[in-house]
Amino acid sequence: MDGDPAVEPELDSFSLILPLPYRIALIIVFGAWAWAVNLHILYLLNIDVFGLIKYSNRSYPAESSHHRTYRLATLITGPLILSLLLFWIVTHGKASLVIAWELLPQSYLFLLAVFFLLPLQRLSKIGRYRFLTTLRRVSIGGIAEAQDGKFGDILLADVLTSYAKVLGDLFVSACMLVSSKYTSTSKPDRACGGQFLVPFIISIPSMIRLRQCLIEYRRARTNEKRAGSFGLPWVGGQHLANALKYSSAFPVIILSALQRGYDPKKFAMTETGLFRLWLFFVFFNSFYSFYWDVAKDWDLTLFASSEERNNPEHPWGLRRHAHFHSDRIYYGAIIIDLLLRCTWSLKLSPHLDHFNDLEGGIFVMELLEVMRRWMWIFFRVETEWVRHNRALAPDDILLADYRIKVDDD
Repeated sequence: MDGDPAVEPELDSFSLILPLPYRIALIIVFGAWAWAVNLHILYLLNIDVFGLIKYSNRSYPAESSHHRTYRLATLITGPLILSLLLFWIVTHGKASLVIAWELLPQSYLFLLAVFFLLPLQRLSKIGRYRFLTTLRRVSIGGIAEAQDGKFGDILLADVLTSYAKVLGDLFVSACMLVSSKYTSTSKPDRACGGQFLVPFIISIPSMIRLRQCLIEYRRARTNEKRAGSFGLPWVGGQHLANALKYSSAFPVIILSALQRGYDPKKFAMTETGLFRLWLFFVFFNSFYSFYWDVAKDWDLTLFASSEERNNPEHPWGLRRHAHFHSDRIYYGAIIIDLLLRCTWSLKLSPHLDHFNDLEGGIFVMELLEVMRRWMWIFFRVETEWVRHNRALAPDDILLADYRIKVDDD
């Protein structure tokens, strides 16, 4: 188990099996498989994902899109398995050898980057080019117009928020690789580069989404003026409410960093007071984000008025139009989303309060967040498909300022 005194403080037992670079690689590869499953299941539900994100590849039929994603996932999985097996064979679980053989996991991360960058036709060249183009635009908080693939930009930026801690670990791995004090397979030093550099990197995906929300708000106000409606305070208000959700992540990140480097001589607040302040912000961020997932991203009526929630035209708390055939799928997704939004509550348990500080615990939390996002994508894309096909809003079908009403006919 993590914290084994026989291997501490040099390396915990989990890191002897899965050093930090391999953990990063595993979560990235898992994400590729998860996206392939997303595409496959949504295709079986007759939902055109690529139509929603305005991606058209006439070279291949629509049904081959998930097959090509599966192929890419397989191609990056094979070398990872071989690299891991070779690493375990040469290190024998010995700390000194694990530290010495950083070349193997770092070589795989380099190979992974090559897979995405090389213009090889068999590796879905067009799809990877579109991904990199979108990533370049999104990385500075940009967002396309609706007709140019805005929904795809939003999906990718939201996925990046779930990979925020993985991006932080990627920086830590690179920092330790170039450091003369460590190797990237030694015990992770999450203060590498300074106390606040890693927290800053973790906050970048939330900054991206925040800027996108503000751009959307500005566009909504501009369109309002062009339409001749002046001074309506609610126009674009939902974009500001969404911006608040992403802004609420910053106090959590900052206070977490302050708790790790707590020095009573530098803070007027006690450690207990700092923890309580962190608890307030993490509670607000988690439950506000959960509300937004259910009510705004999935268009479910769980938090709507009693009349709408109990509408006999749809199951209690759900919505009228659904592509998944069982109500239990939606209820299960709501429960899972709530539980995974609140993994921080482990810190309130006297028996599990250190779980998030252990290397194995950190890896499990990062993986669970990526799994939560994988589940979220199904319902977010389904919701967009329902909005797009049932009733096109005249202004903004992605974040409409009202709930779409559909006539019986």
